Amino acid sequence: MRKTFVTMTGVVALAVATAVIPAKAYADIKLGAVLSVTGPASFLGEPEEQTLKMYVEEINSKGGVNGEKLTLVVYDDGGDANKARTFATRLVEEDKVAAIVGGSTTGTSMAMIPVIEDAQVPFISLAGALSVIFPLKKWVFKTPHTDRMACEKIFDDLKLRGLKKIGMISGTDGFGASMSAQCKVVNQVFGIEILAEETYGPRDSDMTAQLNKLKALPGIQAIVNPGFGQGPAIVTRNFKQLNITVPLYQSHGVASKSFIELAGDAAEGVRLPAAAILLADKLPDNDPQKPVAVAYKKKFESTTNQPVSTFGGHAYDGLMILVEAMKRAKSSEPEKVRVEIEKTKNFMGTAGIFNMSPSDHLGLTLAAFKMIQIKNQDWTLADTK
Repeated sequence: MRKTFVTMTGVVALAVATAVIPAKAYADIKLGAVLSVTGPASFLGEPEEQTLKMYVEEINSKGGVNGEKLTLVVYDDGGDANKARTFATRLVEEDKVAAIVGGSTTGTSMAMIPVIEDAQVPFISLAGALSVIFPLKKWVFKTPHTDRMACEKIFDDLKLRGLKKIGMISGTDGFGASMSAQCKVVNQVFGIEILAEETYGPRDSDMTAQLNKLKALPGIQAIVNPGFGQGPAIVTRNFKQLNITVPLYQSHGVASKSFIELAGDAAEGVRLPAAAILLADKLPDNDPQKPVAVAYKKKFESTTNQPVSTFGGHAYDGLMILVEAMKRAKSSEPEKVRVEIEKTKNFMGTAGIFNMSPSDHLGLTLAAFKMIQIKNQDWTLADTK
C-alpha cells in the first residue's frame, strides 16, 4: 500500500504528493492537518508536521488502523488565520478527510472551528488557549495544557515562593490575550496581586519601555509574560539588559530549545510550566510518564536531528488519541470516532494522562504540568526558592 504526505503553502498552492513507502496507489483513511510549518509560529508547526509524518509512517508499517492505511494531508497556513480557515474548508470539502489534527496556534484553530463544527468532523487542536474547547464544542478537542492551567501553575509557584505582587507583559496575539485574561481570573484564588500589565504586538522588536514601567512599580516581586513566538525571547533579552532582578516567568508557549537559543544567556533562571517531555531523561524511573516521554524524545531526535519540544509531543498525543478512538470504534466514521475520543481514559501521552469525557475535551489535570527552570541553557526541574 502507499501512503502520501501532502504539504500546502499559500491559498493557491497545488497538492504535491510524495511517496514515502512502496504500496498501492491510495490509502483507506485520510487524515488532515493545518499547521504553521512556516512563518512566525514555525517552531510550533514544524515539529508537529515532522511528528505526524513520522508516526503515520510507523502506524502504516504495522498494518495501519483496523487494517486500513492512513494518508496524511498537511496544509501550511504560515500562521495566517484566514489561510487556516480556507485550508480547513478544503480538507472537509475536497479532500474528504475523516478527522483533522492541528492548528498550531489559538488564532488559526479558532478560525478553523466554525468550518469543522459545520462539517461535523473530529478536530484535535494543538493550540494552548482554553477558548479552543470552552465553551464546549461538540467536535473539538485539544491536547496541550490550557493557558488557564499555565496561570494556575505559575501562581501556585509564586505562592510557594512567597511572591504576591507581580507585573505582566503580554502578547496581543490570540494566545497572549487569552492567557492574560485567564491569569486575571485565577489571581484572586492564589492571593496574587497584578500591579500592572503592559502589552506588545507580534512584530514589536523592543520591549524596554514596557519593562521599565514594570520595573518601577513599588513592591513588584516578579514579572509574568503570557505569550509565544519571538516576543517572549525579546522580553527575556530586554529583561536582562535592564538588570531587572525579580524572577521572570514565561508560559508553556516557549517550551522549545528555539526559545533558549533566541534568548541566549538571558534565559538563565527563567521559569515556566511545561510538559514532562522536556525532562524525559531526568524523570525518576518510577514516574509513569517516563517510558512514553523517553520513547518519543528518542524517536523524534534520531529521526529529525533536532531537539525535542513539547509541540511535537502535542501532535503525537493528538494523533494517537485519534487512532485509539478509531480502533475502539472499529471505524473511521466521524460520529463514531468523536464518541470514542470522548471516552478516552488513562491514555498516557507526552503531556500527561488524558481522561476525556462529554464535558471535558482536554482531560488533563494540573498534575500533568511540571514547573521548569532554565539552567546552563537546559531544562531542569525548578526548586521552590
